[in-house]
Amino acid sequence: MPYLAELRVHPVKSFRPLLPSTARVEPWGLADDRRWMLVTGEGVGLTQRDEPLLGQFAAVPEPDGSLTVTAPEGKEIRRIARPEGQLDTEVQVFTSQPRFRVSAADAETNAWFSELLGREVRLVHQPVPEERPRPYTTSLADGYPLLLVSTGSLAALNDLIAADHPGDPVKGAPVPLGRFRPNLVIADAEPWEETAWVRFRVGAVEFLGVKQCGRCVVTTLDPETSERRGPEPLRALGRHRRFGKDLAFGMNVTPLGPFDRPLAVGDEVEVLEAAPLPEPDHV
Repeated sequence: MPYLAELRVHPVKSFRPLLPSTARVEPWGLADDRRWMLVTGEGVGLTQRDEPLLGQFAAVPEPDGSLTVTAPEGKEIRRIARPEGQLDTEVQVFTSQPRFRVSAADAETNAWFSELLGREVRLVHQPVPEERPRPYTTSLADGYPLLLVSTGSLAALNDLIAADHPGDPVKGAPVPLGRFRPNLVIADAEPWEETAWVRFRVGAVEFLGVKQCGRCVVTTLDPETSERRGPEPLRALGRHRRFGKDLAFGMNVTPLGPFDRPLAVGDEVEVLEAAPLPEPDHV
C-alpha cells in the first residue's frame, strides 16, 4: 500500500528543504513552507532559475516566528525577525502572475542578502496567504499549495534516462529526488500511478490532485552544489513524459482538510477517486 515516505518543507522559496517527521497541513500548504521569498529590486520572486546559489542557503523557522538563515558553506548565520508591520510591499512570484501584498524584512537583512548574492534583493514574508490571487489559495510556491512525487515514478524515470544513454554512466546517471523539490514523497506506489489520483487521503488529511507539474531548468541543478548537470531529466521528460507543453513529473495537489490533524512519515495513502492513467504525447 502506498505510504508517506518523506515530508519536505522549504521555509524560504528556493532554499534547502527541511525533512521533518511530522508537519501540520494548512489550506495553502504545509506549515512554514515557502512563506518567505527573496525578490528582485522590481519585486519579482528570485529562484534558482536565475540564482542557483539560493539552493545553498539553509533556513530554520523559530518558535517566535523568526528565521535562522545559514549562508552557503556555513560562512555566516543570521537571525531574522519576522516583520510585524503592515502589508507594505507588492510583489509577484513570476512576471506572468498578479502582484499581491506581503511584509518586507528590515533594511539590514536586505543589505546582507544583497552583499552575499552580489545584486539588489529584498526578503519578504507572507503573513496572509489569502492576499495572493490564485485558483487555489497558496503560499509563495510557484502555483499550487503542495507538490507530490513518488519514488516509483522516479525509479521509472531514471530507467528511461539510463536507456536513452546506453553505455554512458555519466549521461545516464540517475537523477536524485531533491532536484524536484517536492513536499510529499510517496513510496510503494506503481510508477506514474499518482498522476491518476483525483482525491486521496494521507493519514487523516484529504487532498485533491489538480494537475501534473510541468518541470523547468531547476531540475538540472545538482541540489548539493547548485551546479548544472546537463540536460537530464528534461531531455527524458521531453521524450517520454510530454503532456502538451508540459514536461511533467509529480503532481500539484491542494489539501481539503481536516486541518487539525498533522501528517507523519509512515502515514498510509488511500486513493478515494482515480481517473484513467493519462497517456503522454508521442515524440
